[in-house]
Amino acid sequence: MVEIRIHGRGGQGVVTAADMLAYAAFAEGRHAQSFPSFGSERTGAPVVSFCRIRDDVIRTREPVLNPDLLIVQDPTVIAVVDVFAGLTDEAYVIVNTEKNVEDAGLSEIARKLPEGHVITVPATDIAREHTGKPIPNAVLLGASAALAHLYKLESVSDAIRKRFPGKVGEMNVEAAQVAYDYVIELKKGESANA
Repeated sequence: MVEIRIHGRGGQGVVTAADMLAYAAFAEGRHAQSFPSFGSERTGAPVVSFCRIRDDVIRTREPVLNPDLLIVQDPTVIAVVDVFAGLTDEAYVIVNTEKNVEDAGLSEIARKLPEGHVITVPATDIAREHTGKPIPNAVLLGASAALAHLYKLESVSDAIRKRFPGKVGEMNVEAAQVAYDYVIELKKGESANA
């Protein structure tokens, strides 16, 4: 079973991101579940959502305590929530920031995980450029498809289109593709430097 935890703030599409991942998994013939956990339900408050993906029936319903993939949609939540708690030894981490891993203060967590498993993506900037809105969820799903290979970009794109039909969906699919390509290039650069 693959367990995913997504942290962000209210209004950034954290819950929608987990729903779209579950849909992407269903589209690939797998079982999935997604659900949120709210503190105070208001725009800007810390929010976390969860997604599980498995080839057969998922019976557990508790929050994801040991994620295989961690997506941080807003880096400011790192200061108020222990987003890195419980990461598996092989976990992947994506943080939405224009800073690199070192400048974002992620070097310690990067040292604990395999090389290349912790990355940063300027998702808000990509979203703003391609959709006109600073909502990073679809961008980060595209990035995660390239980083962890837990689901296909095509499945994520289908999920985005289903959730946001028409022009809005197409703009978000384009943004997800840009993020996917960004991560592929980032990984090529890391391989060349190794």
